[in-house]
Amino acid sequence: MVLEKIQQENDIKKLSKAEVLALADEIREFLIQKISVSGGHLASNLGAVELTMALHLAFDLPQDKIVWDVGHQSYTHKILTGRQAGFDELRKYGGMSGFPKRKESDCDCFDTGHSSTSISAGLGYAMARQIKGEDYRVVSVIGDGALTGGMAYEALNNASRIRSNFIIVLNDNNMSISENVGGLSKYLNHLRTAVPYQEIKTGVANSLSRIPFCGEGIVERIRRTKSGIKQLLVPGMLFENMGIMYLGPVDGHNIYGMVKALREATRFQGPVMLHVITKKGKGYTPAERHPARFHGTEPFDIDSGIPLKKRVKANYTDIFSTVMFKLGARNESIVAVTAAMEDGTGLKRFHNKYPERFFDVGIAEEHMVTFAAGLAAAGLRPVVAVYSSFLQRAYDQILHDVCIQNLPVVFAIDRAGLVGSDGETHQGLFDISFLSSIPNMTVLAPKNKWELSDMMKFAVKFPSPIAIRYPRGEAYDGLREFRVPIVYGKSEILYEGREIALFALGSMVKTAETVYQKLQEKGYEPTFVNARFAKPLDEELLLTMARKHRLIVTLEENVLNGGFGEHVTEFLCSSEIDCRILNIAIPDDYVEHGNVDILRRELGIDEASILEEIAAAIKPAGRF
Repeated sequence: MVLEKIQQENDIKKLSKAEVLALADEIREFLIQKISVSGGHLASNLGAVELTMALHLAFDLPQDKIVWDVGHQSYTHKILTGRQAGFDELRKYGGMSGFPKRKESDCDCFDTGHSSTSISAGLGYAMARQIKGEDYRVVSVIGDGALTGGMAYEALNNASRIRSNFIIVLNDNNMSISENVGGLSKYLNHLRTAVPYQEIKTGVANSLSRIPFCGEGIVERIRRTKSGIKQLLVPGMLFENMGIMYLGPVDGHNIYGMVKALREATRFQGPVMLHVITKKGKGYTPAERHPARFHGTEPFDIDSGIPLKKRVKANYTDIFSTVMFKLGARNESIVAVTAAMEDGTGLKRFHNKYPERFFDVGIAEEHMVTFAAGLAAAGLRPVVAVYSSFLQRAYDQILHDVCIQNLPVVFAIDRAGLVGSDGETHQGLFDISFLSSIPNMTVLAPKNKWELSDMMKFAVKFPSPIAIRYPRGEAYDGLREFRVPIVYGKSEILYEGREIALFALGSMVKTAETVYQKLQEKGYEPTFVNARFAKPLDEELLLTMARKHRLIVTLEENVLNGGFGEHVTEFLCSSEIDCRILNIAIPDDYVEHGNVDILRRELGIDEASILEEIAAAIKPAGRF
């Protein structure tokens, strides 16, 4: 196997042309085999195999810098830099990350996980190189989906100022996670299909180059001028009008064609965009047919592409999907907004039934939130469906455009808390902290699937900004017998006892139920409260419980700093009540990738760890 010859970076350059072509097929087979076992990002990586190989043939790593946008398509890059063995522990706790990590390899020059960042980071490298007088190449790889993000245009606007070589590779597969939307997608579609222009450009260049003595020089001068062939034939070309040399489109699955184009791009002193056309999921039929489903996949059967683990119970996204579908029928003012995550957030059914009330804005979270604010100001009831990790990107818009105006925008926050294998860039551990710091914002978290439904019904009638956070994975169906109507700012007492009071929020209610039962087995009669609201606090109930109990325990799946527990502590301390408070939360740190159960144990928020913390807190006067 050719793949066995790749032990470290730049080994690909030692291969013959025939071996390089064979290597592409072997890498695809390797990725399909490994990801079918571990799960991971398949479609994006299959589409970027030849592109990555061309980059490694054209440049020298780690001296030259390749900045990957998002980074979920960097698996081939990891293979070509000697990390094949790491795929057996891909995305597992203590194993290799599914994204570029500087601490993992010198060939990973920038950590990524969110979209539309690579041009900014690459431009930073290029400017630093210029200031320090160093000599290396900088390449930023960005997808056409990521190019819908506003940050990418801010970077393009600034890239035009650089006078040294800076290469931007546009990996154009007509997809983000969901299918691309908007004007940019139409523009790129036009460029992809502009065959007459490509033929004329190539024909003119070939004819000129055959002129003895001066032909090549004429072609080179035309390439370097803003009044070149492209500007004559395609007036108003977007990138060149921004001061960025445009090359392409080129076939993203022709390795040596791309190597040639990349080397041509290095000759230009300034920013260059190389437009590469690829097919997401290439080489594996199920992924080609369903690229969104194979964007991030669980372990699957290779022959059929069907997931190995059959879902028996609905997850929280399924519950949200069903509730939105029903709410849409009852209230014509309800509209749904998402950022390239129609499938991931569960809005596909709503879109199919109410297409005129569904908006996918592309990878543009900032625009998504302010757009929703405009919808709300005009009298509609927008529901913004978004992952916790991605909502961070729109903090200013939440504060400035939604909350200052006190507009009734509903934020349905999926993947809140630990998400597991995608790691630190995707864990939803900060939303309680940053949302609860904003005036006019209300934050809730459901204890089970029925309460998520009740909270959504409450939220779409609420007159102010409101956020509901719920975790990834199977929806908890316990505690069904407790279904007290949602009342603003009020918690729900599940069991009332003495000495110890457990205040659990959202996903931690399930954990607290086990803790409650274990405490009973030890002879205690604890109080068990479903907090429901992270903001506002149920101050009346907290005061009552603090007067009656020796220990108040708060439980949440959010960082400690600025979280629910810290707000409870601050409130009770300011009330000068003599009661001990124990906050169970995520330590103030970034959490690596790994199985959620393992992470909970390592972070001290599993049942056993919580019982140990409670024992230590009450030991002086307790019976542990």
